[in-house]
Amino acid sequence: MHDEAALQEMRTRVVLHADRVAHPSSMEFPGNFPGEDLSWNLEEFKKNFRIVVGFIGKDDMEFDMIGVDAAIANAFRRILIGEVPTMAIEKVFVLNNTSIMHDEILAQRLGLIPIKADPRLFTFRRGANDDPTDLNTLVFKLRVQCTKNPDALPSAVHPADKYINSNVLSSHLQWDPQGEQVERFANDPCRPVIDDILITKMRPGQEIDVELHCQKGIGKEHAKWSPVATASYRLLPDIQILKPITGESAKRFQKCFPPGVVAVKPNAAGQLEATIANPRKDTVSREVLRHAEFEDKVRLTRVRDHFIFSIESTGILPPQELFGEAAKILINKCNVVKAALHASGALVAPQEI
Repeated sequence: MHDEAALQEMRTRVVLHADRVAHPSSMEFPGNFPGEDLSWNLEEFKKNFRIVVGFIGKDDMEFDMIGVDAAIANAFRRILIGEVPTMAIEKVFVLNNTSIMHDEILAQRLGLIPIKADPRLFTFRRGANDDPTDLNTLVFKLRVQCTKNPDALPSAVHPADKYINSNVLSSHLQWDPQGEQVERFANDPCRPVIDDILITKMRPGQEIDVELHCQKGIGKEHAKWSPVATASYRLLPDIQILKPITGESAKRFQKCFPPGVVAVKPNAAGQLEATIANPRKDTVSREVLRHAEFEDKVRLTRVRDHFIFSIESTGILPPQELFGEAAKILINKCNVVKAALHASGALVAPQEI
């Protein structure tokens, strides 16, 4: 029989040992431990659930999601990567391409350029029989011809000095508004997110003339529609010093962790003593467990229901808006499952209880 302390550790911590990791997985039912009430309580969930925003940048953010199971955190990660829609180049109509890059490779490279266009203002195009309109398609033109630079110095050796348009960049894409798109996007014209993405290189006499159609899609179909460069999470490290670590030993202990994790300061007796300053910076390398002098003096754990979430947007939508869209998609999924359970009679509707 487990004592209460061991059960509490199993409930709340993933413990890292020198040769193994204890309690790494969730139970079959999250929170399934001996003597527990397994009934789900909304008020209890509200009391324990929190989101604490660390920082929000132009294209990235970090926040803490506290009080949920790993399955929920992973659902948000997967939805962000594969189910939040964006606009991306899907059709490439090649009118002329005399560059060294084959049409197929050129089309693939063009498709991976992030397009700054709010996908919420567009509809999905449903198959080949759904004609392109200003509500489901964006059109770009790419017309670039490489020529010699008449003003280049005779001693010039760099292609950018000798030639004009030797590098074909994403900035060469020109938006061709259709229908009412001029009015709809008057304050934020559609364009590539980044202007200096290299598409290909050309030399005098070579030319590219293509028309590009952008459509709405999701990352599950192709990575070019994924709105994030990365979406990841990690458990909050929790480092417990079990016995005082003082003197030169404290300095050696500090070197076992990344900078900023451990602080070494004089204690009340005037001795240098190691304390945990910022466990968030720890990479959980377990380096400290390799040293015999720290055996039984430190315990490395991770908080099971505390996730440090990181989102890096491709720039199409701000990261905080991407998380909001992911939450809406997850809510819709839950509503679909709930409706199916009601229809099958497996779940009693609230008004029937």
